[in-house]
Amino acid sequence: MSDQTGGGSHRAAPMHTDPEDVPLLTALSALADPVRIQLVRELAASDDWTRNCGSFDVPVGKAALSHHFTVLRGAGLVEQRDRGPRRVNRLRREEFDARFPGLLALLLRADDGREEPGP
Repeated sequence: MSDQTGGGSHRAAPMHTDPEDVPLLTALSALADPVRIQLVRELAASDDWTRNCGSFDVPVGKAALSHHFTVLRGAGLVEQRDRGPRRVNRLRREEFDARFPGLLALLLRADDGREEPGP
């Protein structure tokens, strides 16, 4: 569990899974959904703790977005904190890379899952 900031929130602090405790199948399952891939890509392109949950360009409603973040937290990919009324996010890239070397790099390099043939 990580420290939470911005106390006074009426909602429960998000629960986080340590990437060291994540089975490969769980990680792959979390990364198999196009919406979650988009969330991870947008987080990878952003500074830590600068993106709140409503700032992502994904075609889903609030409840579905909450579900996607729950899956990403459960796979050890995302850490979230409450800052006042907003929940901000961080991609746990260093920790996830230590557990699954190269997996995020492959995902982030891929163009919608289709890689160009190599030499």
